[in-house]
Amino acid sequence: MKILRNYFIREFTAPLVLGLVVLTFVMLLGNLIKIVDLVINKGVDILSVTKLFLFMMPYLITYTLPIAALTATLLSLGRLSSDNEIVAIKASGVNLFNLIFPLLTMGIVLSLLLVVFNDRVIPYAHYASRKTLVEVGIKNPTAALEPGVFINSFEKYILFIYRIDDNKLTNVRIYEPQGEDKPTRTIVAKRGEFSAVPEKNIIKLKLIDGTSDEPDPQNPSVFYKLNFKTYFMTLNLIQMQDKDKIGKKPKDMTIAELKDEIHKLNEEKITPAPIITEINERISLAFSCVAFILLGAPLAVITRRREKSINFGIAFIVVGIYYLMLMGSEALSLQGHVNPMLAMWLPNITIGAIGSVLTYKLCAY
Repeated sequence: MKILRNYFIREFTAPLVLGLVVLTFVMLLGNLIKIVDLVINKGVDILSVTKLFLFMMPYLITYTLPIAALTATLLSLGRLSSDNEIVAIKASGVNLFNLIFPLLTMGIVLSLLLVVFNDRVIPYAHYASRKTLVEVGIKNPTAALEPGVFINSFEKYILFIYRIDDNKLTNVRIYEPQGEDKPTRTIVAKRGEFSAVPEKNIIKLKLIDGTSDEPDPQNPSVFYKLNFKTYFMTLNLIQMQDKDKIGKKPKDMTIAELKDEIHKLNEEKITPAPIITEINERISLAFSCVAFILLGAPLAVITRRREKSINFGIAFIVVGIYYLMLMGSEALSLQGHVNPMLAMWLPNITIGAIGSVLTYKLCAY
């Protein structure tokens, strides 16, 4: 039994490492155009570009490691099944689950490592890359606007924008905290447009179809709702010019820092759903390794195909379905339709449940 277990693990480990290297390299190629543009058109020095390139790699591993685990499961067990080794093992009286279990154990270990990686390495790399962009002098004020996250880079205001297309904004929320024991002023708009004025370090916003909290002239601590068709405001970018004062975005924070941010938002009466979504997304992405292995093992045995092209095809279909579910769950979570803690785990639960049923049927006979 020990010999078979070690044999299964060896068959799994080689394609895992190879898949991780290949997938990471392929995804890095997609960023090479931007890197070349920085060197050729922006005149950025090679050292800074190399730093940016290295900071990209950890973020990609978050996605490539689970995909590599699924691919390795399909390739290794698919070959064993096509060579009838699985049939021979079952005929000798060995329960197949006893051989799949070590792969699941490796999946759990990979997931736990990825949780730590997503919590510690990814935020550091993401924040360091942003600081590097400032260092090399890429002056693009609109880079401060990012959809789906709280933006606190501007003086006095906290922004949340659901969607950004070029200079068009969709579902804009702007919060202006008034201090302790005072209500937070809120501006909400269905649509908007922005234009950057780099020479003045400002961004001009034009908000369309919304409401704003306006102070009562008789009592400034009390607000009343004002409906508007068009609303203009200016955001100051001066504080962004110092790289040492760059505010952290949720993707730049560790889980502990995100929890502190939730506490602050709750005190300011602002819904922390996007932050809760970010925390659960990081952890659920890490544990997708287990879900993928749980589904990949029975699929490999059932399909009985050793061809790499077919197994890669199956892997990309599964991954495509998974990430479509993840994006849909994230949208539902950010819009408040589903509890963030449940929404971000739905893809894992779905994939894991299907894999568990298939594995049970495979091992029961």
